[in-house]
Amino acid sequence: MPSISTSTSPADSGSRPADDRVGEIHLSAAEIAVRVRELGVEIARDYADREPVLVGSLKASLVFVADLSRALPLFHALDFVELAGYGSARMGGHQQIRMLKDLDLDVRGRDVLVVEDIVDTGLTLNYLVRTFELRGPASVAAVTLLDRPYRRLVDDLPVRYVGFVVPDELYVGYGFDLEERYRELPDLHLLNLG
Repeated sequence: MPSISTSTSPADSGSRPADDRVGEIHLSAAEIAVRVRELGVEIARDYADREPVLVGSLKASLVFVADLSRALPLFHALDFVELAGYGSARMGGHQQIRMLKDLDLDVRGRDVLVVEDIVDTGLTLNYLVRTFELRGPASVAAVTLLDRPYRRLVDDLPVRYVGFVVPDELYVGYGFDLEERYRELPDLHLLNLG
């Protein structure tokens, strides 16, 4: 008969993997869950009698968009895009963005709500908003789990809903990865690369 381990798995809230780069918890699973439910209420109020299209930006927003979808007490569609960024926006450089996966749905006449994991410079979200606006939606807005508005390079972003304003740190867990690991961690941890 196989033995059953009673040790805590890395996916259990409050634990962390034996990787020194995965630091302390910045936002617990419970804190995130409360805020996601609040965002669901806010979005449902603003989109009452409409059926928005939630567009998740892969891969880091996957966990957030899934939780947000379950928190929305109204009909909505889900779709995904995946982008790749090249170059740097710092020191006078230019970031170029390329679409790896485009929408499957036609958003003409629909209310589009872009679901982001984090918005800081705003360059990626700006690219998405401009791309979608060319397709004739009824509206385009954004919801982000994390926001760093003090790093903005683009000012006129339609960020309507913000989960948490966070410091200029790197994060892992709750969809954020470290070398394609730890996305499944329920808490959002600080990432130590120093």
